[in-house]
Amino acid sequence: MFDVETYLQQIGCGGETGVDLETLAKLQKSHLTAIPYSSLAYPPRDAVNVVDLDEDDVFVTSIAEAKGGACYHLNRLFHRLLTELGYDVTPLAGSTAEGRETFGTDVEHMFNLVTLDGADWLVDVGYPGPTYVEPLKLSPAVQTQYGSQFRVVEQDSGHAVQRRGAVTRWSTIYTFTTQPREWSDWKELEDNFRALVGDTTRTDTRETLCGRAFDGGQVFLRQRRYLTVTDGREQVRTITDDDEHRALVARVLSGDHG
Repeated sequence: MFDVETYLQQIGCGGETGVDLETLAKLQKSHLTAIPYSSLAYPPRDAVNVVDLDEDDVFVTSIAEAKGGACYHLNRLFHRLLTELGYDVTPLAGSTAEGRETFGTDVEHMFNLVTLDGADWLVDVGYPGPTYVEPLKLSPAVQTQYGSQFRVVEQDSGHAVQRRGAVTRWSTIYTFTTQPREWSDWKELEDNFRALVGDTTRTDTRETLCGRAFDGGQVFLRQRRYLTVTDGREQVRTITDDDEHRALVARVLSGDHG
């Protein structure tokens, strides 16, 4: 059952009920540190429930048990938390090149926009790659977070969130529009996801994809590709040993980065 205080305690923010930018930043960063992105949190059949998702059941698995989930688990629950705390929150849909190729739809990634003190802030606790760990102002101005730089640039079709690491060029994380969304807008994604999972001829429907933030950076494991970002600097290597791979999955999911 969804419970605000349990949620706050689980992400290390017990009693943090303020409606201000400082609290919002703490909630987002703490969430990313405490709760992993995980493609392994739900069986494939359960993972396709994007629109008619049972928030109470998902809360138990993703938050109370700290197993994490995908963007539509994590950002939808975070939307509810922020709403119940009194924030002005709007669901947004983003699109990645990989997502369009896999699911064939632009309404793919789910994240949130928070309007606070006359400014708009992007808030995302469910993206499986290097990204902003604190609210990102909807502005083309360069914003620095923990060694990485970010900006939100206008495009013909909307906006693009871009990141530049300490030694890398600007690259687009995802594109989006500020059109307010309803959960039903992800129906096409759900249908395409369901067809993909149900296709017995495919062998790529159970991808190992997990990640989380830690103090000063982020870590991600996509299949055999292990990526860490520390103070804006990326390191990536391919894991060939099965035992090491299992150990890294366990470390990412548990938050043990020692």
